[in-house]
Amino acid sequence: MAEVVVSKTGLFSSCHHQNMSLFPKTSGSSNLSVSFPPKSDFHGQRIGLQQLGRPFPTPQFQPVHSQLQPGFRIGKAHKWWEKGNQPNMKEVTSAQDLVDSLLNAGDKLVVLDFFSPGCGGCKALHPKICQFAEMNPDVQFLQVNYEEHKSMCYSLNVHVLPFFRFYSGAQGRVCSFSCTNATIKKFKDALAKHKPERCSLGPTKGLEEKELLALSANKDLEFTYTPKEVEAVPARAVEESFVTAPSCSVRESFPLPSTTLKSGKISEERSIVSAGR
Repeated sequence: MAEVVVSKTGLFSSCHHQNMSLFPKTSGSSNLSVSFPPKSDFHGQRIGLQQLGRPFPTPQFQPVHSQLQPGFRIGKAHKWWEKGNQPNMKEVTSAQDLVDSLLNAGDKLVVLDFFSPGCGGCKALHPKICQFAEMNPDVQFLQVNYEEHKSMCYSLNVHVLPFFRFYSGAQGRVCSFSCTNATIKKFKDALAKHKPERCSLGPTKGLEEKELLALSANKDLEFTYTPKEVEAVPARAVEESFVTAPSCSVRESFPLPSTTLKSGKISEERSIVSAGR
């Protein structure tokens, strides 16, 4: 092995800027040929050069280990429709979940919020909806993502965003409208008007019959619905109601004469009844 005493900094700077040659010029006895510029700044530091024809050793790199603590995790970025959500706000996952959530709400006022992640009006209105949910903890807010449930929204005839529907106990759907930040008063007035003060009589209605049928007819949804059977009224009961009702009202107004009366009085009372008729 041939050794040359050179400076590290001088060697690489000279190679880069002054075209120092490290390749053999002749095929003489020496296997190493090194030429240097006339002026160099070598300071006598010793380095070793391998003989020509042998590769230089490949540098070994040490893996860089992460300095993060074992319990540290990078937090997941929240979507805008998830920021500021209150405990009484819930995102609908399916048609069955929507129907069950409305039926299980009981007498609570339920607000259906139809939105889309790419809707600028929906994004701007979301903080206000969260404020209303915080001020009205007894109202249930259901969020329906239009992009994930397009087929379901189509069956419910929702074609404009942002869109809201209000449901109240046994009354079912009480209002539906679209509003933005400019018309937020419409939402505030509807919330104050339809917020129940008393328990409603009868079971919770939820979606309308035609909406349930439309959802069940949609092949893209895993939802089944059996229409309620209407109880048939017997024909005999209908005939009795038409026959007995007029006679009862007449008898109450004008009682029939008794057969124990004399002939003169009977004829007089019969004339009064006929006149009254």
